[in-house]
Amino acid sequence: MKAIILSAGQGKRLLPLTAEIPKCLLPIRGRKLIEWQIDALHRCGVHPITVVTGYHSEKVDEVLRRSYEPGHVQALFNPAYAVTDNLVSCWAARHEMSGDFILLNGDTLFETAVLNRLLESPDRPVTVVVDQKDRYDDDDMKVETEECRLVRIGKDIPQDKARGESIGMIRFRGEGPRLFRSALEKAVNDSNAGRKWYLSVIDEMARVMPVWTCSIVGLKWCEVDYPADLEKADGVVSVCPKDEGDDSVRHCQRIARRNDK
Repeated sequence: MKAIILSAGQGKRLLPLTAEIPKCLLPIRGRKLIEWQIDALHRCGVHPITVVTGYHSEKVDEVLRRSYEPGHVQALFNPAYAVTDNLVSCWAARHEMSGDFILLNGDTLFETAVLNRLLESPDRPVTVVVDQKDRYDDDDMKVETEECRLVRIGKDIPQDKARGESIGMIRFRGEGPRLFRSALEKAVNDSNAGRKWYLSVIDEMARVMPVWTCSIVGLKWCEVDYPADLEKADGVVSVCPKDEGDDSVRHCQRIARRNDK
């Protein structure tokens, strides 16, 4: 199982913290945000990992070279990062979508149990990880569902129809990668492609084929978008295992090995 992390953006809502570094290099408990993500994926046997970069890509490259062995993690530069949204970053990594993979937003932090639950979920082509809360705001990537099946995903879903929110993590398996690449190709040929999120492609796919959800209610995660989110991020990584001998890590690695068979 491979992973693709979309980390091309600056994170302007975090200024001045991101004036000289991209969001993915923000320090959280002594480590970079991107390192917390990669280490969690590696602990669960998910590799290799491709990081799509953009803003100050050279600084991300330096961190990846310093922290990880060659072949375990690679950077892929999106030259259009400054004038496009993450649909184009996703398209830039299309050649890495040749087998089963996990797609992850570069600002999503999560405890190991989140990835564990996704890896344990039924083997379906497309599985979107979702959480629930009492009320959703305009910036939440809301989901409308019928039981476990995704009906719609987007920020414009009315409050009374929202049944959860995407955390920015999706697993593609079996025919899923091919179907997603095909849908991506159609989307990037649209004249408005530069202003679209890749989740708009998932929304389109859900209209013509089954797309499933995996609930992580009760587990810790957060999206780092604003300075106030850094306190939440600290709380998330505080429960992340740091010992390879941790039982939850060993369990997650067993699940990953089973999925790779």
